[in-house]
Amino acid sequence: LTVGIRMSEEAGLRRGDPLSSSESVFKRYHAKLRDKQHEEFHTILLDRRHRVIQDVLVSVGSLTASIVHPREVFNHAVSHSAAAIVCVHNHPSGDPGPSKEDLEITKRLKEAGRTLGIPLLDHLIIGDQRYYSFADEGLLK
Repeated sequence: LTVGIRMSEEAGLRRGDPLSSSESVFKRYHAKLRDKQHEEFHTILLDRRHRVIQDVLVSVGSLTASIVHPREVFNHAVSHSAAAIVCVHNHPSGDPGPSKEDLEITKRLKEAGRTLGIPLLDHLIIGDQRYYSFADEGLLK
């Protein structure tokens, strides 16, 4: 098994699982990410029907920050012929509210996805018992 596939199974995601809503993503990632002491940034690669191809751990940051570059996010998406992606990361503080950096990277990922033809469907921030969805807030239109 590859690292990405093993991680998918740990997160409760299996190849072919459909992702239908931000809540379904939250339910699959909350237990995995809520108690982490550092930020983890994951990208879920999806096929044309929004079924999981693979979950990729893109980066592990510090207690308060995760350094992510669109190149790292979309490298896996391109190499696995993903039709779309969903990004997920945690806030160790428990507050899922987006930081200025979260807003900026989401904007950059949205633009990169548009250029590559691999749309960013959502970016979720996992907190303690709650989450923030950029798509639900209308920020990815």
